[in-house]
Amino acid sequence: MRSTILEYEISKVVEMAKEGKRLDGRKADEMRKLTIETGFAGNAEGSARVRLGETEVVAGLKMLTGVPYPDSPNEGSISIGAELLPLANPDYESGPPSMVEVEIGRVVDRGIRESKAIDFSKLCIREGELSWIGFIDFYAINSDGNIFDAGAIAALLCFMQGKIPKLDEKDKIIKGEFTGKLELKRLPILTTFVKVGGTILLDPTYIEEKAAEARFSVSTTEDGFMAAMQKGIGGSFKAGEIDEMIEKAFEVGKGVRAKISKL
Repeated sequence: MRSTILEYEISKVVEMAKEGKRLDGRKADEMRKLTIETGFAGNAEGSARVRLGETEVVAGLKMLTGVPYPDSPNEGSISIGAELLPLANPDYESGPPSMVEVEIGRVVDRGIRESKAIDFSKLCIREGELSWIGFIDFYAINSDGNIFDAGAIAALLCFMQGKIPKLDEKDKIIKGEFTGKLELKRLPILTTFVKVGGTILLDPTYIEEKAAEARFSVSTTEDGFMAAMQKGIGGSFKAGEIDEMIEKAFEVGKGVRAKISKL
């Protein structure tokens, strides 16, 4: 029964998209309402709850020490992972990370990492021996599509709050004591589109993702830099469509940045 209903909804979404319409009444290039909450997890170095329409994610940052990578001995690093909880959507299952979770985590990680928003050299404690690694995990607790953008905003908000713990003489973290904050040089915003019925839709819902022929995500910054792009699903985009999506992404990024900068 569920598959029959889903097929009907998908076909309806496709037919509406061909006419430039959407089930929730938005315009093709209109983003859903974004609401943000930060600082609710007392034991994290940064935390955020992001709602994008009915999609909701929570994220937390932990700063831990580790050995620097051999090819960057004077730098720290970040690691971002996504977890799609079964309570968020019937499609999600418990167990090892799914391919979808791996892809979402990598796209969000790359968008922030490649923007050079974080000066990793400032996370070095002792060259070649010890550095800080910022671990962010974000969890989908309700999924109505576009976990990519919701997760990316949540991760960025965590880094914006990020505190550097203080170490004792044995390089152990002193709980509740900090030496400073992470400094961000840029605020990269990930923006995701899908093509449905030949029409480009911004910020897709769950059913629009199911109906999608192709997906495109791009991370942009306030100084005109495209940090990363990711093409997903099997379909394709024309060169002109990609140009239009990138232009729109810069516009969306400006609006999101204005909202989170007020926190």
